[in-house]
Amino acid sequence: MSKITTVIDIGSNSMRMVVLEKSSRFAFSLINETKSRVKISEGCYENGGNLQEIPMERAYQSLKSFLNISNALKSRKVLCVATSALRDAPNSKVFLNRVKNDLGLSIKVIDGEKESYFGGVATSNLLHDDEFITIDIGGGSTEFCFVKDKKILKSISLNIGTVRIKELYFNKNNINGAKDYILENLKKVFEQNIEIPSKAVGIGGSIRTLSKMIMVKNEYPLDAIHGFTYDVNKEKELFENILKADTNEELQEFGVKKDRFDTIKEGTFIFKTIIDELKIKEVVTSGVGVREGVYLTDLLRNSNHRFPNNFNVSVKSLLDRFELNEKQSAYFGNNAKKIFEVLKPLHKLDDKFKELLVVSSKLHSVGSSLNFYKKNDNAFEFILNGLNYDFQHTSRVIVAHTIKFSKKSLPKQSDIEEYKELLPNIETMQWLSFMIALNIAVNTDFSCPKVNYILADNILQLELPNRSFLINSYIEKLELPKDLFLEIL
Repeated sequence: MSKITTVIDIGSNSMRMVVLEKSSRFAFSLINETKSRVKISEGCYENGGNLQEIPMERAYQSLKSFLNISNALKSRKVLCVATSALRDAPNSKVFLNRVKNDLGLSIKVIDGEKESYFGGVATSNLLHDDEFITIDIGGGSTEFCFVKDKKILKSISLNIGTVRIKELYFNKNNINGAKDYILENLKKVFEQNIEIPSKAVGIGGSIRTLSKMIMVKNEYPLDAIHGFTYDVNKEKELFENILKADTNEELQEFGVKKDRFDTIKEGTFIFKTIIDELKIKEVVTSGVGVREGVYLTDLLRNSNHRFPNNFNVSVKSLLDRFELNEKQSAYFGNNAKKIFEVLKPLHKLDDKFKELLVVSSKLHSVGSSLNFYKKNDNAFEFILNGLNYDFQHTSRVIVAHTIKFSKKSLPKQSDIEEYKELLPNIETMQWLSFMIALNIAVNTDFSCPKVNYILADNILQLELPNRSFLINSYIEKLELPKDLFLEIL
């Protein structure tokens, strides 16, 4: 695969592009994301599915701009797929041939099952959850993908979409007809004889818009849509209010942006009908979808479209991009495990915190590349926004705070107040702070010493291979958690 790859997804409502840069065998990072609401399917469902001239021209001009961005970023490979509107349109070849002849771009029209599969590949690799059903609401269709143990069991596509429902039913004020149509199509989901999980991963602009509104309404502390999770029953009132809104002004009061006025009611109606019928209890919001799925099926074509076990693309990408010393990173990771295990009788923390301590220890120095004197604060801000994939929001926030407080003194309750909704109690954060600070202290001179840790009652004894005044002085200045004592042998 080329080092820089562009993926374009032509949907019924929006055209989206991502440009991704590969940094090592499986690691990559996003360097550009562009969206254009060209509404290529506008008017087509009222005209036998045929694409109309004005929407096609909008899409053509946007593609030209997308390719300009791609070329400027020196992308060597462009993958372009089109979904419902083009696969349904009898006259799609008019558009496809013009793009091919004028722009030299080959658009691959994918069927609904493949579209669903791409969404499954993206979410199963880039979200922390391992069992769910995806719901990807587009302008012309909605895709469902059953995922269990991060394996894709079944991919389904139904002709339910915001633009389709709007033109065929909502514009004619036939709401009951829209519901009957959706429920009739949903029978195909139940016919698969696969147990429907109570957790859904929501993909697509309508679902992301709803999630953003929920985040604002609840004053959610972390500004990150990917991985945001909510209880369906607690948010149904918002869905009802959107559906009852008679004017754009009312929609705006609920937090709907102007560019979503035209389809948010249809999107909400489809989504609410689906989650009610499937008895979904929890929704995880996905910031990735078809585009990332297309990229990953190419990147992971020799590994069954799955990352290796215990591989995290976000962590590896940050290690690559900041060119962190591999030997040092491995040392900090291994040493973190040793410290955590020896102190377990005292801190009694779940092993999930061990993994987060390891990640924190490996990434603690990313802030040094930005400003050495503000390295902890820089790392904190960067980690909050940099651990995009395969991390729960709680995990991302814990790692960021653990790095922020990898200092001599322990954090206080006031230090974690802003993100307390996503953090464990202060005692847990103090233990994590101490353990990463100790990890850094024993390697103050970058010698990667082989330290032996012994816990005798409440005394942590450190056997250092060489008595170093520098290392000793750093260790002695560390503030200790309650009831812990430290002794350097």
